[in-house]
Amino acid sequence: MKHTFSAALVFVALAVNTPGAQTPQPPASSEWRSYAGDLRNQHYSPLAEVTAGNFQSLEVAWRFKTDNLGSRPEFKLEGTPLMVNGVLYTTAGTRRSVIALDAATGELLWVHAEREGARAAASPRQLSGRGVAYWTDGRDQRILYVTTGYRLVALNARTGARIPSFGKDGSVDLKDDVVFGKGQQIDREAGEIGLHATPAITKDGVVMIGAAMLEGGTPKTHNNTKGLVRGFDVRSGRRLWTFHTIPRPGEFGNDTWENESWANNGNVGVWNQIGVDEELGLAYLPVETPSSDFYGGLRPGNNLFAESLVAIDYRTGRRKWHFQLVHHPIWNMDIATAPMLVDLTVEGRPVKAVAVMGKQAFLYLFNRVTGEPIFPIDERPVPQSDVPGERTSPTQPFPTRPPAYDHQGVTIESLIDFTPELRAEALKIAARYKLGPLFTPPPVSKREGPIGGFRSSGGTNWPGGSFDPETHIAYVPSFTAMPVLGLLPPPNKEFSDVPYVSGNALTGVRYIAGPGENVGADAPPLPTTLGGKPISSTGDAATNSDATPQGLPLLKPPYGRLTAIDLDRGEIVWQVPHGETPDGVRNHPALKGLAIPRTGQSGAVGALVTRTLVIMGDPLVTTSPNRPRGAMLRAYDKATGRELGAVYMPAQQSGTPMTYAVNGRQFIVVPISGGNYSGEYLAFALPAAAAR
Repeated sequence: MKHTFSAALVFVALAVNTPGAQTPQPPASSEWRSYAGDLRNQHYSPLAEVTAGNFQSLEVAWRFKTDNLGSRPEFKLEGTPLMVNGVLYTTAGTRRSVIALDAATGELLWVHAEREGARAAASPRQLSGRGVAYWTDGRDQRILYVTTGYRLVALNARTGARIPSFGKDGSVDLKDDVVFGKGQQIDREAGEIGLHATPAITKDGVVMIGAAMLEGGTPKTHNNTKGLVRGFDVRSGRRLWTFHTIPRPGEFGNDTWENESWANNGNVGVWNQIGVDEELGLAYLPVETPSSDFYGGLRPGNNLFAESLVAIDYRTGRRKWHFQLVHHPIWNMDIATAPMLVDLTVEGRPVKAVAVMGKQAFLYLFNRVTGEPIFPIDERPVPQSDVPGERTSPTQPFPTRPPAYDHQGVTIESLIDFTPELRAEALKIAARYKLGPLFTPPPVSKREGPIGGFRSSGGTNWPGGSFDPETHIAYVPSFTAMPVLGLLPPPNKEFSDVPYVSGNALTGVRYIAGPGENVGADAPPLPTTLGGKPISSTGDAATNSDATPQGLPLLKPPYGRLTAIDLDRGEIVWQVPHGETPDGVRNHPALKGLAIPRTGQSGAVGALVTRTLVIMGDPLVTTSPNRPRGAMLRAYDKATGRELGAVYMPAQQSGTPMTYAVNGRQFIVVPISGGNYSGEYLAFALPAAAAR
């Protein structure tokens, strides 16, 4: 049964004069009206009150703790708020509550939450998600979001109340017509589908919603829920169209699923933000991996539109063009970042382009009208799999420009070399594993070797990059994460019907948990045993206990980077380590007495670009004699990468910062959480006396 909860604070907010209802609309440049600033996903603001000269003077203007928005605190707060007409809108807490805050003070104006019980508990995308979307026609103002249980809800932006004329009493059941197999409807309560991204809403009222499933390293079945993207009318909630990311018979790309394998495979969702060009009427979809992330023997062929960038007409849902970044995916290299729409000048000609970054540490750049690469992308031979039943693609796409900006694959040259002893230990460890370049297939794990290979799960992940429209420079965060990847037969058919799943011969099958999996307000804990035996569990990390020299990362630093790339020329302008050296490296006894340059930190964080600065927080906390244990929010010179200042945060950045201005005062809001620090939105501003 579904229950709706709208706090009494809704009515209190009306009584105290909501900011959005009392003053004329401020300039759009002082607001932040969508998740990434606008539908181009540039994470850019022209605000310039905070500069290199005063960044160090930022102080906490207000803070909002999210602990009571759910049955337990949240330790993975990833939302980026919107700011419209003096009100901040976002999601928070383990029940994915929608909150409205006074943008100047952080005061709670209203809160809305859905109690979805078992339906939310079954969701593959739990916790607070990434935020909300805003739409207005000049009179009507709406907030739309996707609940944990995969419903699309429309709220009155002034009150937080559901809009009864939208769908059924303000809600659309997104599980309707979601299928597996050849078209069987998934269970509306336990069926596997969800989303933590925000809706994309065009000015003419088309709401686009993607889909996400569980991580596929240890899938229960390859015949999983099929991904899809749908368009809805923002006023009525009526469905306008459906785009099948696994093409059905008669649709373009169906023949890339050989042996009719489209019918018994799933996933291929769109779980990140969608990019939109409203002038062209096109939406750009970043598509993920098919079911069974690391074994594709049950789906021969290239498997469109998996790991492809797809441009569709957002009014009809029809494909305009596509480019597949990885053929026959078996490395879980989802297009993990939102497509970033950029206007460039290439060889003297204006070009409307779209950029995507990925775990491969490549930046791919296309003409967003035609889909043609801006710079050549070569098909190059790659290593082939020897796993029984697997048939990998003989070639993969390699951009010629810009160059790779982080580790790709693992070679002897990339191993740690702080000391001769650590280098020797790294070589000894590496001898037990399968090394190789990018697109080296995962092996079947054997005790005698190879225990496994390494997969690139770092590069640029879901926060994506940022872009300065004045200089045409993209600012790309990346990190090094090369988890051990091996394949094992599942222990039994009840565990998985896929012939090979993630694991290694030393520790057994590994259960790979998805983002926020089984930690929502209504969810049971993750499984820890199988047949009475413990299941090894892993996420993506810079180190793996079974492949680390004395507990240090196997690969050379930097572990986290910020790279500036000139997109007009396809060239790297500068690159710097991002984040302080982790405590486990700086204080390691094997490195005592060595002067180790700053290594940066491994973790997925996003950058905010303003007219004056690049701003990004640390993904880890560290200790320091000069401050309490915590993390720093850092500002960089846009032209050189020089760090210009840093301000303290009690926990690491866990979502992407945003900025806005109220009454001429610029605020920077950062979501922070992690470890034993529960979710909090932290707002920085210059002291009131210093603000212009």
